[in-house]
Amino acid sequence: MGMAATIPYYTVADLEHFPNDGNRYELLDGVLLVTPAPNAVHQLLTIRLTHILMREFKTFDRAYVFGPGAVTFPPRTQLEPDVLVVPARVPVSRKWHDYKEHWLAVEIYGPSSRIYDRDFKRDAYHTLGVHEVWLVDIDDRSIAVSRQVGESVIVRDTVRWHVPVLDIDVNVSLAELFAGIE
Repeated sequence: MGMAATIPYYTVADLEHFPNDGNRYELLDGVLLVTPAPNAVHQLLTIRLTHILMREFKTFDRAYVFGPGAVTFPPRTQLEPDVLVVPARVPVSRKWHDYKEHWLAVEIYGPSSRIYDRDFKRDAYHTLGVHEVWLVDIDDRSIAVSRQVGESVIVRDTVRWHVPVLDIDVNVSLAELFAGIE
């Protein structure tokens, strides 16, 4: 008879003790998710998307655009989207768990994160109260836009996002986002 495998469970507080080695350490209901440091294309898309979103807000007193950010639900869940947009109601000097409202979480697929991002994290973000989730697919040059658990719409031209509470419509041209990326 074989031994049962033991799966360790972690807390958000445990994440502070993990090494600062370039890997991304996240928790989903206590289960540790580890992804390697992003590649250059991934980082470029993160910066471009952050710039596009910040440009649309025009001022810094309406929303914060983080790249990356953290959606925290202690004690056992902390996810780090590549881009996170939250209302600017909480002082930026506060801890991630102080941000209770999350307007947009964006994950950019990497070779090692595609399954987690699409099959687990997208719906977890919605369960944690994120209004909208974008999954950026570098290979397909598309964004899967999700506004509720289990559903996504694939966009290949322009993503149109109506920002909750604010009277702002954000348009993200995928041609601009993916320009020059082979």
